[in-house]
Amino acid sequence: MERIYYAGATENLWGPYTIGFLQWNGERWIDQPEPAFVANEEWEHGSVYEPNLVYHDGKWKMWYVAGSNREDYFVHGYAESADGSTGWTKHAVFAPPHMKIFDFCVRYRGDAFDAIFSRVWVREGTPPLDTGLWWCTADKPSGRLSDWSQPIQIMTAEDRGWHSGPWKPSFQFQGQGGDRAVVFFNGSYRTRDPGPFPFAFTLGCLEITLPFGSPSNNRQRA
Repeated sequence: MERIYYAGATENLWGPYTIGFLQWNGERWIDQPEPAFVANEEWEHGSVYEPNLVYHDGKWKMWYVAGSNREDYFVHGYAESADGSTGWTKHAVFAPPHMKIFDFCVRYRGDAFDAIFSRVWVREGTPPLDTGLWWCTADKPSGRLSDWSQPIQIMTAEDRGWHSGPWKPSFQFQGQGGDRAVVFFNGSYRTRDPGPFPFAFTLGCLEITLPFGSPSNNRQRA
């Protein structure tokens, strides 16, 4: 079963958002008539987006953002579903607002799982040093951040002209079980447009050798 999950808004560009998916029927991608996932917890502030999913152990497992850029409020959530459309488990907080985790992309490698995620900064001024892309690993794709290894930063928010503060990472390993990965990410830069959207989006690529090590040897502190 092949799917592409996405977030969309029916009212305006800034949300609130819900999550849906396209499904491949063998000939073309078919959109679903209703959202597959909507906000239902107070801490989600009515909006869910930036979905990242894996299918593991008979379940669709989803990490997602709740909140909004305009409020500078980002909580990272987690939920599971047998069919990826209905019957979701209770929405749980995966990472608290102060961490500002915006994406959590998970990939299978060997007998463990890797994740690359972004920490963002949407305020004015110089971003904190922890803004950028981070890597961690775990024995299983857990919905608890404490089950993942201590993260290692792989990209900062240094202003490169065409991008600063990378987000929305997606990555693929070069060869089964290898440690060399190609990481795609979004970036942006400010334009001189005085309108309500004074920046342009860009797409970047990073090639990196990810660290080795057993996930069980380097756990996150809860």
